[in-house]
Amino acid sequence: MGRTSLLLALGIVLDVAGATCLKLSHGLTHPMPSALMFACYAASLSILAVAFRDIDLSVAYTIWSVTGITLVASVGIIAFGEPATLARLFWMTVILAGVVGLRWASAGAS
Repeated sequence: MGRTSLLLALGIVLDVAGATCLKLSHGLTHPMPSALMFACYAASLSILAVAFRDIDLSVAYTIWSVTGITLVASVGIIAFGEPATLARLFWMTVILAGVVGLRWASAGAS
């Protein structure tokens, strides 16, 4: 995995952490999770900006946002007891397959 891919992965992890802290902030009424949310989101977007130097916008942003959404949904299921219906799990798998396909297609184009 190259430097840019590692940066993108770190940005995704920070995005997921930010979303988790947003949930834990209870509408920004708990100071620590609220502060961590802002810090995680700022760091995530900063890292994404650096990754844009080497990855096309369409690819990097799609991978970042869709993978982040899928991981946030997984955190919701695992950590917050949200329902893990067959339909939800199926569509999360479809989304991830799309991201893998997009990454594969962009690697073949370069």
